[in-house]
Amino acid sequence: MVNKKIKDRYDVLRVSFVVIFSIIILKLGYMTIIKGDYYFEQAQNKVYKKILVEGPRGEIRDRYGRLLAGNRASFTVQLLKNEIEKANANEVGQRVINVLEKNGEKYIDEFPIIRQNGQFAYTYDKNIQEWKDKYDIPASYNAKESFYHIVDGLVDEGVIRVDNNTTEYDLQKMLNENGYYPPIYVSKWEFAENVKKAQWLYRYRIKEENISAEDAFGKLKEYFDVSDDLNNDEARKILLFRDLLKSQGYLQYQPIKLAIDVKKETVAEIEELAIELPGVSIETEPIRYYPNENLASHILGQIGKISQQTEIDTYTTDKGYSISDMIGKTGIEKTFEDKLHGEKGFKKVVVDSAGRLIEKIEIQSPKAGDTVYLTIDKDLQKVAEDSLEKLLKTIQVGGTYESPWGNYRLNDGKKIYNKATSGAVVALDVKTGEVLAMASYPDYDPNLFATGITTEDMNSLLPKNKNNPLAAKPLYNIATMTFVQPGSVFKMITGLAAIDNGLDPNYEIYDKGRIMLGNKSFGCWIWNERRGSHGATNLYKAIEQSCNYYMYSVSVGYDYAKEKPLPVKMNVDEILRYARLFGLDEKTGIEIEEIPGKVPNPEDKFETTKRSLKYALDRKLKTYFDDITGEDNQEYEKRIGKIVSWMAENPGRGTLLKRLEDLHIKEDKVAEVADLIKYSYFNQAKWTTGDTFNISIGQGANSYTPLQMANYISGLVNGGYKNKVTVVDKIESYDKMNIDKVDLEREKIPLNDNSNLEEIKKAMLRVTQQGTAKKVFGQFPVKVGAKTGTAQKSGRIPTADEVEYLISHMSSYGVNTQEALALADEYEKAEDSKYSKDYYIRKALYKLNPRLTYDEINRFKDTYDNFAWFVSFAPYDDPEIAVVSLIFQGGHGGYAAPVARDIMVEYFGLTKNEDDYDVKEKLNIKEELKR
Repeated sequence: MVNKKIKDRYDVLRVSFVVIFSIIILKLGYMTIIKGDYYFEQAQNKVYKKILVEGPRGEIRDRYGRLLAGNRASFTVQLLKNEIEKANANEVGQRVINVLEKNGEKYIDEFPIIRQNGQFAYTYDKNIQEWKDKYDIPASYNAKESFYHIVDGLVDEGVIRVDNNTTEYDLQKMLNENGYYPPIYVSKWEFAENVKKAQWLYRYRIKEENISAEDAFGKLKEYFDVSDDLNNDEARKILLFRDLLKSQGYLQYQPIKLAIDVKKETVAEIEELAIELPGVSIETEPIRYYPNENLASHILGQIGKISQQTEIDTYTTDKGYSISDMIGKTGIEKTFEDKLHGEKGFKKVVVDSAGRLIEKIEIQSPKAGDTVYLTIDKDLQKVAEDSLEKLLKTIQVGGTYESPWGNYRLNDGKKIYNKATSGAVVALDVKTGEVLAMASYPDYDPNLFATGITTEDMNSLLPKNKNNPLAAKPLYNIATMTFVQPGSVFKMITGLAAIDNGLDPNYEIYDKGRIMLGNKSFGCWIWNERRGSHGATNLYKAIEQSCNYYMYSVSVGYDYAKEKPLPVKMNVDEILRYARLFGLDEKTGIEIEEIPGKVPNPEDKFETTKRSLKYALDRKLKTYFDDITGEDNQEYEKRIGKIVSWMAENPGRGTLLKRLEDLHIKEDKVAEVADLIKYSYFNQAKWTTGDTFNISIGQGANSYTPLQMANYISGLVNGGYKNKVTVVDKIESYDKMNIDKVDLEREKIPLNDNSNLEEIKKAMLRVTQQGTAKKVFGQFPVKVGAKTGTAQKSGRIPTADEVEYLISHMSSYGVNTQEALALADEYEKAEDSKYSKDYYIRKALYKLNPRLTYDEINRFKDTYDNFAWFVSFAPYDDPEIAVVSLIFQGGHGGYAAPVARDIMVEYFGLTKNEDDYDVKEKLNIKEELKR
């Protein structure tokens, strides 16, 4: 009985084993036969990895195929994390960095703790402070205060318009559109650098808030087991090396770049030390190369590492870039990044479960990016840049501009314009809108950015006086991003508006020198200069001799000499309507960064100024009342509204001071607020006949970029077509199988009578034949139409050191220097240094001498010199090219003319010894080269 039970149990076990093994065999069969391909692919994906290899960046060439931006082979020092960490990583890092330093090589140093003057500091904090310094933002301002500091400044300048419904996101968009990119997350009012710092510290599990840089440095030494026997400099080398490795995360098979473009001597030394430097290798990689150095730098732009959070999101998250990739930051490099970046190759490798490299099994070569052909002519661009630089340097010393086509003295015998340190010139094909040349001075060498720019080089490219908005800025493209008053080169708009509305161009207005509006004189330049007059003046003479009196009269449709209306209805709205027709209120369409000027709007001026004032006061006066703060919303809003309500009345300064005192504005703030509302808002609010006069001669609220002006001149002379400007000719694919030609766009300008454009051209021809540009173009073999323009710039030039300026002139302010500085220190301590030092000194001056005004404090500063504009086209009979030049503080409009002449000499293939020329022949030769 017992044996039977045991036998039955064995039978059960036997059956169980058979069933279990049967299931296993069936499962294995299913996995290997039915689902074999699926699981094989899964296994392969777990084992095989692709190491991406950067493809050469696409080239940029001129319209005839000449290289402007290409690539050259370079040696890169790379690190393999898994191999280094098998060895002594600290020793390897210290050793390889010492080799690089000994040979004077630049290496990637993104370790965010540095030592300055013997003290530890975060680079994150340094970056925030440098950004604040750039925009003169008080050091103590938080992210929100810093953001609105920039906004308030642009509102005061009329660059952006806001009201109470404008959100921070609207403001951020406005700032970006005007070339400002505050490194601030407006959603949580945090500096982007502070967010990065928190993320970096969390990488090492450092969660203490406000941990000092020195303490963090100590914790990282412990984390990486760095010997205390090493000094701080040697310890930092190890930490930056280990931090670079750690930034790679778990992708241990991906190489890390430590140094780019190293010398052959360095390559040889590292290869000799291969055994002692495991995981350190040398690879050959292409790097960006600009063979012509500074040539067309503002058009080409620059490249740099992915850095900002928006770039990280766009390129690494959305487009699959590596965090160490170089991308276009400005210019064509940025706009056509997707085309230029190319297609990455790869090395297929086998890695283990920890991500360590086991074997390389496949290599696919990368493909270069597409080639972008520009519309510029390299030779013409070179002439434009060289001539612009030569002209500026000649103006600065009051010298003579020498040329085979006639020397031109840049000195009026009264003043030398030594502040003429920057300018721009644009040459357009008037029929197509293609940019033939575009130069901005000073410029820069984009090669400096190709492998990462040094702090020293970057500092050399920053303006010497950050407080002066007109200081020379090598990185800034004046041609497309700086809009200033056009002066007399705007007069063709006023003249065209008048004759297109019915005024006979031969109708004469007698120039009596000046027009009096109340007690204010609006004089023609000849009156202001020597009490002269142009006499009887028609349209042709008005443009030829730049007669302001004629333009004043036609702008309002009134003959002030005869004291009767003109036979045409005219007003400022008509002038500005024609300005808009010619594109002066919009972007030109060029493919690189552009911040256009805007046509003013008289109808909206009062309400816009009113809204801007309310916004500015709401931001500014929160701590200015002695009995309430900005937190007392209802009463605070009531008082702000009361101040704004005075705008239509525009009371005198004395009345304003009394009213502000009655509103309980603090005693030391009254003068500041009075000057702000009186001079920046109240006096600017209402549109007057004087405003119209100023608009008619290119002054007042007019402001446009050189590129906008060049496109406007093109429309005047090409038969009345507004072009969409382009600097790109075509894009050719890597394999040359696909060529995308840029579409040229133009639209007809709706004039009442298109033939009126010929009258404007006739007047511009007289400028070069017998008018203000005769000295430059009088003997030129090509007939050229032109107009000179001298635009005024009001205000005083800020000094580089405002504190030094105030102290040096303290005795002239009627106060004791020591008393003023002591009071300023008290204010600064009381407010915990919320503002810059000069702010507290000014505050003390107002307190000690209440009669002082803003203008009186600044009266010892230098004034701005006039801008010099020159617009031109040629040939007269069949215009092909328009050239516009602008010289900041160049003194006289004619002083900008020689650079335009040099460009035309090159364009038409002229030399001093050539009696004959054939424009069409020259163009045909170039087009054959292009094909």
